Amino acid sequence: MTETQAPGPGRRPTLSSILEATRARVARLGPRRRELERAAARAAPIPSWSGALRGSDLAVIAEVKRRSPSAGDIAPDLDPATHARGYAAGGARALSVLTDAAHFGGSLDDLRAVREAVELPVLRKDFIIDPVQLFEARAAGASAVLLIVRAVPDETLSELAALARELGLACLVEVHAAAELSRAVAVRPDCIGVNARDLDTFAVDRDAARAVLRQVPASILAVAESGITTRQDVTRVATDGADAILVGTALAGAPDPAAAVRRLVGVPRRRGARRESR
Repeated sequence: MTETQAPGPGRRPTLSSILEATRARVARLGPRRRELERAAARAAPIPSWSGALRGSDLAVIAEVKRRSPSAGDIAPDLDPATHARGYAAGGARALSVLTDAAHFGGSLDDLRAVREAVELPVLRKDFIIDPVQLFEARAAGASAVLLIVRAVPDETLSELAALARELGLACLVEVHAAAELSRAVAVRPDCIGVNARDLDTFAVDRDAARAVLRQVPASILAVAESGITTRQDVTRVATDGADAILVGTALAGAPDPAAAVRRLVGVPRRRGARRESR
């Protein structure tokens, strides 16, 4: 039987409506593009994203977020810097910061606060659809950006990945279904994230995600996303070849972020289930 969690009650935005709101937000950035390009060009050096995810144990990417469309309020009063320091103390190897305000309660100020608080690499997690958002991310101190295969056409995905590399940003390219893997691999990502959550329905299907995880080429770092709350969950995705896990709600809502991370770290990587790239 497939292990699936349906979203709870209440009306939620769809991926389509989120992207529509993102396009409006991006349009307002148009007049600032040159300013953001200059800020990105003079931004300080950043820690290596890919380097942080390598090692004998699964890397924990701990996420800073206040709410989500699927869970509602998680930690409305979360202080990004305090949480980031807790995550680092607990053994997180990288951090993820939600910068979407409308649906996750985040901002680029959160990312800047995290960047100043810790020396770990930071992922800008947002719905990236336009180059101007990459300039924003680099200027704010991000080491990596999330690119969602389902959110943009192939040509845009390729252009965004290429520009990210020019700016020194790593790309975590996210898929949900096996049919999306070839599109992700084609843009030569630093890592591929397999999201157990379907962004169209917000349902979580852990078993289906684990099947996709096994198909990520062994030459690319693989990140398991969503539906991970316990050490047993971490062990399960480790057997499928995950190199890292990205954990949001279970950590962001924890009263002791350091202790919450500590419960998940130290699981050995086991890449044998992953196929070699051809």
